[in-house]
Parts: sequence; structure tokens; C-alpha cells
Amino acid sequence: QVQLVESGGGLVQAGGSLRLSCAASGRTFNNVPLGWFRQAPGKEREIVAGSHRSGGTTYYPDSVKGRFTISRDDARNMLYLQMNNLKYEDAAVYYCAARAGASIGVPITVEQYQYWGQGTQVTVSS
Repeated sequence: QVQLVESGGGLVQAGGSLRLSCAASGRTFNNVPLGWFRQAPGKEREIVAGSHRSGGTTYYPDSVKGRFTISRDDARNMLYLQMNNLKYEDAAVYYCAARAGASIGVPITVEQYQYWGQGTQVTVSS
């Protein structure tokens, strides 16, 4: 049974930093895409970072580019998201996601990922 478990969310002041972690179990995710998504109340789930494979291509939307960094440790089945200079609008539930198999490029839509964590809340105070 595949499980993804996020941790590291919490309350942070605007301009602060948080590091999210995602622990995967049940299978290995070597060389498959992994991603971080977020969903704010009343909004659709959106990607904030994607990793094609270890050492490979990454993707960031313009809204977080230069502030968020995705990294992965395939040997430990771990995924990370470093978030710096957090803004009020970054507040959301953050989810890690994994694709079941390889892809061409970094998948950026919800439908392209098959495994999801339960989410971790990030709150940014002004």
C-alpha cells in the first residue's frame, strides 16, 4: 500500500521560511515524477513545484519561482519543498504527489499524478 505523508507545515510570518517534507512508503519512486501542489479555500489545486526525476528537470510556476525549491532523496524515498520569502497568498494546504510511472517532461496537472498525501497546512500571517 502506497503512502505519502507530509510534514513541516505550520504558521509563519510573511517573509519567513518553511521546509516541507514528504515521506513515501509502499514502493520506491526512483526516476518517476514527484510534485508539490497546494489548494487554498475556494480555489483549485495547483502545482507549485515538480521534479521529473532525481537530478533532472524541475518546474515552478511564476508565482513561486525563485522562492520555492523542490528536492528529493530517492534513496530515502523523501521529497522536500523549501519555501522562502513566504507571502500571504502562499497560505494553503500543501500536498505531495507521485506519478506511478515515467513521463516525458514534468507533469504539472493534478490528473497526471496517481498518489497523493493527506496534506499539510501552511498559514502565513501578515
